[in-house]
Amino acid sequence: MSILVANGLTHWFGSEVALESVDLAIDAGEHMAVLGENGAGKTTLLRILATAARPTSGGLEIMGLDALRERRRLRQRIGYVAHAPGLYPALSAAENLEFFCTLQGVSRTRAAETLALVGLASEASRPAGLLSRGMQQRLAIGRAILHDPKLLVLDEPDASLGSDAADLLAAVMSDRTVVMATHDHALANRLCQRTLTLRHGRSVGTATRLHVVR
Repeated sequence: MSILVANGLTHWFGSEVALESVDLAIDAGEHMAVLGENGAGKTTLLRILATAARPTSGGLEIMGLDALRERRRLRQRIGYVAHAPGLYPALSAAENLEFFCTLQGVSRTRAAETLALVGLASEASRPAGLLSRGMQQRLAIGRAILHDPKLLVLDEPDASLGSDAADLLAAVMSDRTVVMATHDHALANRLCQRTLTLRHGRSVGTATRLHVVR
């Protein structure tokens, strides 16, 4: 059963088309990688799927809801990691997650559990602004899963993570539906069942990966 269905997603920035007539269907529990060169439209597509942006035209249904009309309801069910970590630099790693726990209406005990999951338990008291870029990325991933979202949208989540990126992402992605943009084809092949390739904002085909390591 499809948890996400997109029909003819198109987005313009002024006179430039960033995304053109993209159709997509993703089943519950499926992991899909979005591939393409810089400027191919990956970030635009993921922002729309995460309800962080509205398409110029086209339709999008997520978990049976019209994503263009029910954005507020859906954001409680979606986790999103963008290019920017979206953290408060003066707050500690733990305080960042505790703050987002409050915003999401979940127990603050989730903060410590999540820090351990993303490998930051020993950095809990350090200000986020003093963490390395890789640690900030881990914290951003932790923020995205605090509320146990059913759909996880990840824009190049492996950036700066280091050699254990695949293992961390496999743990985070387990039992969730995931759309992930990456330049790393080997990572996509390891973590995702299918790929969608974009070129100049258009889909140029999907492929099925036969061997997925979880």
